[in-house]
Amino acid sequence: MYNQVVKTSMQLTLALIKPNAVFVPYVIQYIHKILLDENFFIIRRTHLRLSLDQAGDFYKEHQLKFFHNRLVSFMSSGPLEAMVLYRDDAIAHWRKLIGPTKVYQTIYSHPSSIRGIYGLTDTRNTIHGSDSPATALKEIKVFFPNFNIEDWKQHEEPKLMSGMFKLDEEAFVHHPL
Repeated sequence: MYNQVVKTSMQLTLALIKPNAVFVPYVIQYIHKILLDENFFIIRRTHLRLSLDQAGDFYKEHQLKFFHNRLVSFMSSGPLEAMVLYRDDAIAHWRKLIGPTKVYQTIYSHPSSIRGIYGLTDTRNTIHGSDSPATALKEIKVFFPNFNIEDWKQHEEPKLMSGMFKLDEEAFVHHPL
């Protein structure tokens, strides 16, 4: 693909496909299609399973909330798909597509969002998206500890911005040419 990308507020964000959705092929296909249709670049992608301790660390900010144990148990109950996404205004755009956290409200308020379609409960809500640039950077480091953002910005981002990239359909990752 050689389409030049001309945007001013390009951002990285983290997306997680949660255990309730990762083994459901049509949900994965739907999410991947949305990412491409909405012009996200998939910069990095991996499958992994969190330990209870890792999930607890990731959701440390919710430690004193009533749902913390349930959330940590769920997030460590099976595999996840983690992706680093990139596009203009990535954080806000991704969060708009995934919909609000509370699934029962989302079904009515944002029925065409990912959570509105595939979310089961507030905990098993299918997907995660970073809520701010600072959080995105922190979360990306958790799931992609070897991803050097500064190195990526210097070597890969310019190629993406100039249209010199290709989607590896099998790996579902955009690679610079």
